Amino acid sequence: MKTVLIGVGQAGGKLTRALVDFDERMEFGAILGAVGVNSAKADLSDLPFETVLVGQDRVKGHGVGGDNELGAAVMDADRREVLSALDGSVTAEADAVFVVAGLGGGTGSGGAPVLVRELKRIYDVPVYALGVLPGRNEGAMYQVNAGRSLKTVAREADSLLLVDNDAFRSSGESVEQGFDAINDAIAQRVGLLFASGEAVGGVAESVVDSSEVINTLRSGGIAALGYAAAESAEDAEGNINTVMSTTRRALLTGTSLPEASKSDAALLVVAGEPDKIPRKGVERARRWVEEETGSQQVRGGDFPLQSGRIASLILLGGVERSDRLEAFMQRARDAAKEADGTEEREDPTDMWSTDQLDDLI
Repeated sequence: MKTVLIGVGQAGGKLTRALVDFDERMEFGAILGAVGVNSAKADLSDLPFETVLVGQDRVKGHGVGGDNELGAAVMDADRREVLSALDGSVTAEADAVFVVAGLGGGTGSGGAPVLVRELKRIYDVPVYALGVLPGRNEGAMYQVNAGRSLKTVAREADSLLLVDNDAFRSSGESVEQGFDAINDAIAQRVGLLFASGEAVGGVAESVVDSSEVINTLRSGGIAALGYAAAESAEDAEGNINTVMSTTRRALLTGTSLPEASKSDAALLVVAGEPDKIPRKGVERARRWVEEETGSQQVRGGDFPLQSGRIASLILLGGVERSDRLEAFMQRARDAAKEADGTEEREDPTDMWSTDQLDDLI
């Protein structure tokens, strides 16, 4: 899947850099170009691709201080400069554009939905968002920012691939201590998704291509990505149980949005050496995913990759029913209520329409 990335804000820029590094290291060639966008000049200095500083006339390169309404305003004011930086990147070869952002900060959470809306107005390829939720201990402002941004991006983007920071945090480790490790883990999973169908390591028996990813995300809303890997046996027959076990772990304990297992659509990608991927195992795992997710739209296929391991990658489309997501939105509503001093209503509205978390645009 050929993609163009736009990293917005500090977290979005760092994750975009991790994605580019992984794609280059693996020699996938799935990322056609990348741009970093921020209102803080210092956060752009170490990004190894083109960058755009927004909001210079208002914040003088010092950032928006966590104010995502200001983040949205400066992105809207300077959107033409950002679009100019994309010239030559979104070519006929591009299958999609991904806007990458941490949803808790100011520039990322405010600027991402503005940029997604503008990109959809201009380009006819799908425009997706890759959004990172703040951890539980990152403070009330970040929870409110993320709740508002998530609600707005989910409406504007063709799909929002969501990552919960807490899903990747090691026991006893703070989010701050683990940012680089978290970014590397996310980059590995999302990078493999981008590379699916590029046939970088051989000829797949049942190829996965970009259309499978796009069709899985077609229903819009929230998406999640699961991953697990294990040592490969010497032959395909010996990997039948391996494929089943990695698929189970990918869905039940390895998703970017924990406890998100019910979905509208799903895609199972089994990566490994072509002659060691068991067709029987892939089909059995695909049927299990169908039963577990409750979806009748479960696609499956191979990703040839020269490796001594077997990996299962599961893309879930339409996971709005996730208990984890509802718990986060409630946390954001509680933080918003505390900030404005109002009492919670007896019958809170649905998480996508609650007026306790206003849209950003």
